[in-house]
Amino acid sequence: MVTELLWFLRGDTNIKYLVDNGCHIWDGDCYQAYLKKYEQDTTPGIVYYTDPLQHRPYTQEEFINKIKTDDVFAKKWGELGPLYGKQWRSWNVKQFESLNDGKFGYKYKDVPIDQIANAIHLLKTDPDSRRILVSAWNVGELDQMVLPPCHYSFQFYTRELSYEERCDIFKPYMPNFRTETNSIIRDLNIKIMNDAEVPKRAISLLWNQRSVDVGLGLPFNIASYALLLEIIAKEVDMIPEEVIGNLGDCHIYLNHIDGLKEQMSRTPYDLPNVRISDRPVDDVAVHTLDDFTLENYRSHPAIKLPLSN
Repeated sequence: MVTELLWFLRGDTNIKYLVDNGCHIWDGDCYQAYLKKYEQDTTPGIVYYTDPLQHRPYTQEEFINKIKTDDVFAKKWGELGPLYGKQWRSWNVKQFESLNDGKFGYKYKDVPIDQIANAIHLLKTDPDSRRILVSAWNVGELDQMVLPPCHYSFQFYTRELSYEERCDIFKPYMPNFRTETNSIIRDLNIKIMNDAEVPKRAISLLWNQRSVDVGLGLPFNIASYALLLEIIAKEVDMIPEEVIGNLGDCHIYLNHIDGLKEQMSRTPYDLPNVRISDRPVDDVAVHTLDDFTLENYRSHPAIKLPLSN
């Protein structure tokens, strides 16, 4: 899940980064696109085959191994189209550039919009804005994507923390911290907390999803957007508060039912804590897997649910 989120934040749309980092959740979609292209092409080139004499497409295992070991092949066949990461970090718009050398018509150039950078900028400069929203649903490019976005947009909300809430955050770091409401002590405490850079705001995230695989996909989405909120909160020096999902077309696949019945019979453990490294980064996309630590994590035995492609 962390690998996929970092892949989104990098603006990457090729599965090679995922495969190289042991994440295989997009293998099936990429392979199906490869097979579709193979079936449509009446004169396929040698690049399709494991052996030119066999005249057959690669198996999925062979295909993924080829992605991992052959950069040229990966560049051509590992591409999923302009989905999540592309839209988050480089949504293209046509911008008027100039008259076309005096001829009729106009000249335009493609200008990328970095929605993640814009959202972070707004959170830092206008945190009460109701426009801190990132969308992956680019209508003009949906037909170029292997799969249209399931979770298609998300929005940030922030609020000011009360004096008492800021004190509660600070007290674990200073056990003798006095929180009486005497105005002199209160003013002193506020100065101490400001000097210690105790956050002044809380931040929440709401994501919208058009189609929800409740058994397999939804837990993944919850974890992914919760981690995204943690990452952005750290970047803008706020306290992560709520993750809210607005979910449409929720469904359970028939071959997931037995696994979900087993899950429902279990008692959940206490939630773990996420720690993000204090390593300074110039961009949230620079984070690596080593920057994230899951503390006090306990789980029941794994329940295997097949992915539907």
